[in-house]
Amino acid sequence: MRTTTSPLVTARRSRQPITIADSFGGWATTNTPREELGAFLRSRRERLTPGELGLPVAPRRRTPGLRRAEVAELAGISGSWYAWLEQGRVRTSEQVLRSVARALRLDEAEAAHVLSFAEENSAPSDRRARWVSMNLLSLVDSMTPNPALVIDPHWDLLAWNPSYAALLTDPARLAPEHRNLLWLVFRWPPCRDLLVDWESEARVLLGQFRAKAARSPGDPRYAEIVNAILADPDAARWYGDRETAAFHPAVKHFRHPVVGDLRLRYVKLAAVDEPSHHFLAYLPDDSAAEAGVRALVAGAPHVS
Repeated sequence: MRTTTSPLVTARRSRQPITIADSFGGWATTNTPREELGAFLRSRRERLTPGELGLPVAPRRRTPGLRRAEVAELAGISGSWYAWLEQGRVRTSEQVLRSVARALRLDEAEAAHVLSFAEENSAPSDRRARWVSMNLLSLVDSMTPNPALVIDPHWDLLAWNPSYAALLTDPARLAPEHRNLLWLVFRWPPCRDLLVDWESEARVLLGQFRAKAARSPGDPRYAEIVNAILADPDAARWYGDRETAAFHPAVKHFRHPVVGDLRLRYVKLAAVDEPSHHFLAYLPDDSAAEAGVRALVAGAPHVS
């Protein structure tokens, strides 16, 4: 009887270092993002059958699951383009990936995974579409009257409730490239009066952003945001000092022109089902703040 020796045992006997690829049967994370996407799409294509999608079933199909041409037709793209997509040879836009996800009948988690590989061909300032799950949107809405929002890794605002719009300003009224936490703090003038400790808050926020952006030096959106805020003299001076900071929950003191002083606890949570997104909420720190946030959504006009 033939026996096999596991890679782990072999490594121990030979005193060779064990790797993840060895211990998991040759699997290794050496694929490029495009190759990883292609492998995932192929695995989902091969698990479907033509019958599930109402397609004619040939008596002798050599290809497991659907053919590439069938997926391409369902997604409304060319067969060669879909083949290149699985081979990791082409750039992928969000629009194409959404079509492919629908064609492959991906569930919410699988679709989110596929969309995370989107590569936009447009200029950084034109990349506005961001996908937020119904779960996060519902959570933001359910936080009312407490202000809440969802941000992406660049701190661009993806979703917000009416309370947040009333506390600061409605992001929908801003140009898309200005819907960003850092831009609001440094380039939206009312913020300096709205935040009682504006300088301290602004320096900490800038330090957090600098530490985050430093880990992605080639990211064009980070560069776009930095260029925008450096037009502010304070931001330019502090950014030149190369200060960094880490996030810590804190109480933010607002002086709102309509509802008065508000002390709100600033909470930031990572979304497990959407790792690139964060959920932010401003919770009342005292009874006066509780009354204040209720007044925000009771018809009080927002700052403009």
